[in-house]
This record gives sequence, structure tokens and C-alpha cells, in this order.
Amino acid sequence: MKECMIKNFGLIGVAGYIAPRHLRAIRETNNNLVCALDPYDCVGVMDSYFPNADFFTEFERFDRHVDKLRRRGDGLDYVTVCSPNYLHDSHIRFGLRSAANVICEKPLVLNPWNVEALNVIEKETGKKVYNILQLRLHKSIIELKQKVHAMLQRDATQTFDVDLTYITTRGKWYFISWKGDVSKSGGIATNIGIHFFDMLMWIFGELQQSYVHFLDNRSASGLLQLKHARVRWFLSLDSQTLPEECIKSNKRTFRLISINKTKVEFSEGFTDLHTESYRDILNGGGFGLEDAKPSIEIVHKIRNAEILGLKGDYHPLCRKL
Repeated sequence: MKECMIKNFGLIGVAGYIAPRHLRAIRETNNNLVCALDPYDCVGVMDSYFPNADFFTEFERFDRHVDKLRRRGDGLDYVTVCSPNYLHDSHIRFGLRSAANVICEKPLVLNPWNVEALNVIEKETGKKVYNILQLRLHKSIIELKQKVHAMLQRDATQTFDVDLTYITTRGKWYFISWKGDVSKSGGIATNIGIHFFDMLMWIFGELQQSYVHFLDNRSASGLLQLKHARVRWFLSLDSQTLPEECIKSNKRTFRLISINKTKVEFSEGFTDLHTESYRDILNGGGFGLEDAKPSIEIVHKIRNAEILGLKGDYHPLCRKL
């Protein structure tokens, strides 16, 4: 039988880009990866973390193995989901019905109604779903939230002017992969923007209104009216949208958040946030379905919005599109 303090994990999507952060988090919280699944077998990374974990390339065999563990009283305590976005809902359901709690990468699911259905299964199984919303654990973001809330205590009527810019260039492969398929990834706002939208609502309050000025498979931009902020946002995978200084220095990523024209620095401190997320969950914290739902609602609205073009208060980088 497993030791009381050590938790048994299964991981779905172990060949993916984000999986090593989860492997590291499981190891650094002194837990054990029992089994893993991925249709692709280039998973040598497992040797650096859990070389003795069972590995499967077929879901049916993985399902049978997990069920066998459960029936002999040695089942999984947690299933970690790192699969493509459109499979999250199904794999979360599998984890819950396997009598395990589930830790899932962003986005939790693609549509708001999927959250409601998962809430029902949580209640049926008595298990919990946790979403990795690691920016809420970033030291600089926590300090920013505290600063903003202190200002709101002095004047609850004020509205902050926020600009969010995130450009992370991608090659041709991206648009051939599932990430370039809106029906599978949810599109650019879902795939690279959802954790920023979650962070901004966590700091400035719930969504009041959303406007979209531009949206295609490479770039998106719009305006969010939150309870205490107007957020002009710009997301892009296109190198042509990078600022000149980035192009000249051959940098492929640009990240900037400004509040009332003051830059917020949070480019460092990301390295250990998955491990911190796991510690938080294992210590009784974590971010569940209701925490994840508002940002899922925002990106769903963006995906289905009327495109306004260069009208109203649009992000200046829209002129580059």
C-alpha cells in the first residue's frame, strides 16, 4: 500500500511542452508519478523525473491500468491533465470518475457550459478539479493586487487605465498543429491570453463589458471594461507586431503591462510557479472551477464577438495589423 504522505499521480499529455513543469512539480513536492499517457512516444524526459512510471500510448490501456490500480486499493490520488485544450474536458471527467482529484493546465475547458457540467461530476464523485492559475502566485502580481486594493479602499470609485501587450512569435508549425485550429485550441485569446485575463480580473474585479477590435489566427486585440479598470489588450504570434527594439535585438517575445502609464515588471519569477501551485493544492488551497470560470467566459465572448475594427479606444499596436 502507498505511504500516507506520498500522493500517486497519473499524467495525461506527458510528451507536451508544458509537461516537464508538472513532472518537476510532482517530484519537488515529494510525490510519485505512477503512470503517464501520450499518443506520442518521444517521452525520454520521464527518465529525468520518474523512470519507473508506467507509460501508455493508447488511452484504452491507460484507462484499464488506472482502473486496475483503483480496484486493488492503490488508485491515483491525482490526475494531471496536460493534453491539447479541446481534450481537457474529457480527460478531467476521466480523472474524476477514476476517483482522483484533477490538476489541469490552462485553459481548464473551452466553453463556460463545460464548467457547469464538471461541477455536477465533482459533486457526484466527491473529488475536486484544480486549474493552474500560476500568475496568482507570482510575488509581483500579489504585491500589485495588494497595492491596487489599498488604493481602492481610499477611493472605491476610481478606474485604472491598463494596457496589456503580449507578443510571443511562433513559426509555421504552430498553425499546422492543433494550436492553430480554433475548434481545438480556442484561438489565440484562449491559448495565450487566458491567464492574463484571469490575473486582471483577480486584481481589478469582474467583467462589465468586452469589445474586440481585431481577431484572426495570429493576432487579437480589444477592450475589457472591468469593475475597476479599462483594459486595452493586444495579443499576437506575429513577429511583424514586435516593437522595433525587439526586432533589432532579435528578441521574439515582448510582454508589457502598464497601469496608469506606469510599467508593471513581472518578467522574472516564473520558474517555480508550477511547483508552488502544486504545494498550494496539496496544502488545501488551489483554484477550482469557480475561480477558472470568469476567464473562460471572457475568451468565449472574444471568440464569438463582433469585430469593431479601428473604432473607439483601441490598442495602438492595432495599427500594425
